[in-house]
Amino acid sequence: MTRLKVYAIDGIVPVVDPSAYVHPSAVLIGDVIVGPDCYVGPCASLRGDFGRLILERGSNLQDTCVMHGFPGTDTVVEEDGHIGHGAVLHGCRVGRNALIGMNAVIMDNAVIGESSIVAASAFVKAGMEIPPRVLVAGMPAKVIRALSDEEVRWKSAGTATYQDLARRSLATMEETVPLLAVEPGRKRIHMPEVVPLVALRNKDD
Repeated sequence: MTRLKVYAIDGIVPVVDPSAYVHPSAVLIGDVIVGPDCYVGPCASLRGDFGRLILERGSNLQDTCVMHGFPGTDTVVEEDGHIGHGAVLHGCRVGRNALIGMNAVIMDNAVIGESSIVAASAFVKAGMEIPPRVLVAGMPAKVIRALSDEEVRWKSAGTATYQDLARRSLATMEETVPLLAVEPGRKRIHMPEVVPLVALRNKDD
């Protein structure tokens, strides 16, 4: 198994639950706690050299995400939280079952309510409190509307796929070398149950 990029600082060592998957290219420094069934994607940076960083059970932090915070603070992704590619979390709290879209930025002391969705590239200002089950978008971010039950179910199903990805990665991911040509009958990764939200809406129209 490829060794993880995990570093102690001031005698504080990151903690990774055995059921969590952390990609070997991710970097964990200092006061970082990765809980059970979590997924941490390639090139994520969890820099706990000032404040504490916590991923609670079943949450995911995808490719190139950044977590950091000021001294004395906790930056927390609560249970089943879902952090999309390239997002930045700084000294904030992401509520249970909430989703942070790709390249969104969540600033200090902001709180994202349970089962809310922050749209891609949104900027959530410091200290902003987002209520539960709403869609948030914009720069600066504003509450757009309440979420439907279908949207919340879609979000929960998406997070479940990342919990399954953590298990798949622990069981089958390995460092290798590329093939020189595409082999005949090349297999695909088969996940027919995973669809984008827009596809669900089109199906209902």
